[in-house]
Amino acid sequence: MSIQWADADGIVTLTIDMPGQPVNTMNAAFQQALADTVARLEKERDAIKGVIITSGKDTFFAGGDLRELIAIPADRADECFRMVEGNKAVLRRLEKLGRPVVAALNGSALGGGLELALACHHRISLDQSRIQFGFPEVTLGLLPGAGGVIRTVRLLGLQEAMPYLVEGKRISPQEALAKGFVHALAKDADEMMAQARAWILANPDARQPWDSDTYKMPGGSPNTPKLMPMQMVAPAMLREKTRGNYPAPEAILCAMVEGAQVDFDNALVIEGRYFTKLATGQVAKNMIGTFFFQMQEISAGKSRPREIPKWKASKVGILGAGMMGAGIAWANATKGVSCVLKDVSAEQAEKGKSYSTQLLEKRVRQGRTSQEKAAETLGRIQPTASAADLAGCELIIEAVFEKRELKAEVTREAEQFLAPGGIMASNTSTLPITGLANAFSDASRFIGLHFFSPVDKMQLVEIIRGAKTSDETLARAYDYVQQIGKLPIVVNDSRGFFTSRVFATFVNEGIAMLGEGLPATLIENAALSVGMPVGPLAVQDEVSLTLSLHVTNQMRADYAAEGKPFAAHPSTVIVERMVNEFKRCGKAAGAGFYEYPKDPAVNGGKKYLWPQLEQLFGRKDVAIPYEDVRERLLYIQSIETLRCLEEKVLESTRDANIGSIFGIGFPGWTGGAIQFVNHVGVKKFAERAEQLRGLYGERFAPPSLLQSHARDNAPF
Repeated sequence: MSIQWADADGIVTLTIDMPGQPVNTMNAAFQQALADTVARLEKERDAIKGVIITSGKDTFFAGGDLRELIAIPADRADECFRMVEGNKAVLRRLEKLGRPVVAALNGSALGGGLELALACHHRISLDQSRIQFGFPEVTLGLLPGAGGVIRTVRLLGLQEAMPYLVEGKRISPQEALAKGFVHALAKDADEMMAQARAWILANPDARQPWDSDTYKMPGGSPNTPKLMPMQMVAPAMLREKTRGNYPAPEAILCAMVEGAQVDFDNALVIEGRYFTKLATGQVAKNMIGTFFFQMQEISAGKSRPREIPKWKASKVGILGAGMMGAGIAWANATKGVSCVLKDVSAEQAEKGKSYSTQLLEKRVRQGRTSQEKAAETLGRIQPTASAADLAGCELIIEAVFEKRELKAEVTREAEQFLAPGGIMASNTSTLPITGLANAFSDASRFIGLHFFSPVDKMQLVEIIRGAKTSDETLARAYDYVQQIGKLPIVVNDSRGFFTSRVFATFVNEGIAMLGEGLPATLIENAALSVGMPVGPLAVQDEVSLTLSLHVTNQMRADYAAEGKPFAAHPSTVIVERMVNEFKRCGKAAGAGFYEYPKDPAVNGGKKYLWPQLEQLFGRKDVAIPYEDVRERLLYIQSIETLRCLEEKVLESTRDANIGSIFGIGFPGWTGGAIQFVNHVGVKKFAERAEQLRGLYGERFAPPSLLQSHARDNAPF
């Protein structure tokens, strides 16, 4: 049974424990079990003093069954709405049972779990840091569809409810107590159950506050004068964040405000309609598929060789204490891994360690850690100029400048100090791993670990398998990335790998459009409008135009050495002019596509596009449809990702989608660079790519893999 019934002196304890599942979810089996249980409670009400609802799992309740939700097509919206309304009707009957109902929260209650708890008259939680409460639905393109929106607004008020509903904020039991999500805390299960029984006996006529004739919404109803400014500003602020690409936050806000203007039961109907629209829409399916299911697969090690035992690093060496090396040291130290940070001088190495010092000082000021813990973390970073200090490292990560000769030199110097059987890795973002492995005596123990900047904020690590990298090395690298709390994807070796190669297409396409005569402002705004975090010209400045030119020249030399023709991208001539003719090398140099004023009186000290761009590259005779500009920036990335999949650089759509979102900022609403193809429709995407090819160049040519899928109209 999904719900176990136990009666002691008229107090019924319902223990939710769904068989064959690690957590309780609101699937069809549970919904039927709950309906049957509530019907029995109603039938036996006269013999019941009260009800306690708890869980037989470590968590209280995990929420809706996303496998069921993702499978609901748009043409079954009516069926979806009836299902949702049926679930809410059962919870409504529970809270109007006429007997006190207590939620005994022995673990986290997220999404549907918190909705179930809010349908109880009293909520008691264990006071444990592992427990979280919240509504994560918005992060999956949904809204709480079992009364969560309506009950939270009536519990907290419109303004106070927004962070939990619109932003998906999660809170601890202590915070939940302060906000009113729970009414009491207990140190252990026995105390929690004793509190629940005592409350039932003391409150035989319990009812929800919103069912009282004297109920008034906290903070006032929507037409209260003090809430009117918030209602006028909130939609604009949301649109600025979502750019209209994420329907869930706007739907949640609508359900909140509209639901607060009608009675409780009609408010539930409003919530149900918005939920149905989201659940049957494509954006929610994109986000659920990638952010839930594909993320689960990565956590479970789907791209990791299966037969290799789990591994942990205890000492890691890092070669180069620049921005990347310093960030990698931070990532290790904060996860309890001791590391040696080596540079050419002790001064440079100490400078790299100071990066962690600054981050920790900030955390101490914010109350996020203590002085003692900060000192302990810093103690795990050993700055040095001596390679001998690397002795005993089981993993050494090279993170020096993108120059083959330099990487080979530091690799050879460090190898002699690597622990027997240890792994050598390179943090290169573009240079092929198979070639770099030539500087190491055993290529089977050489691998790429491409971290992203800034390392303390970016979760992704791209693991690059060289031609001779062994399964054991790959498995250990995967384990290490997870050990330091990062998100691993696995790709095979090639020039630029996956993320750098695809990201370059985005940047280059933006620069190419500038060269075609389009206004820089239009290009940057088009990128933001489709959901990219930053425009291509701004990104190029951050990366440095000089570095991009160096990479292009390196590729030109590599092609020449291999006897292959090199076709420069249309953007190359623009970058060459910016660097060589105008001496504008990027943000670090103080001038690139943007100006970087040091004087606060100039544009408030904020960057702005270089005014000369219009004069140098603008053309009044050029008119390209705005939708073409937007689509070129997305399509070119998806097309290149498909090429990576076709060439076996990528081996799964999972790594493609997760890598594109977390590594290069591909819009989350799409579900990733491959899922975007499914979002558009494979056949339709191929047809549009062919149109873009005819209009803007061969780089938009549909890869063979896309063509074959389009012929069968088979999604990826």
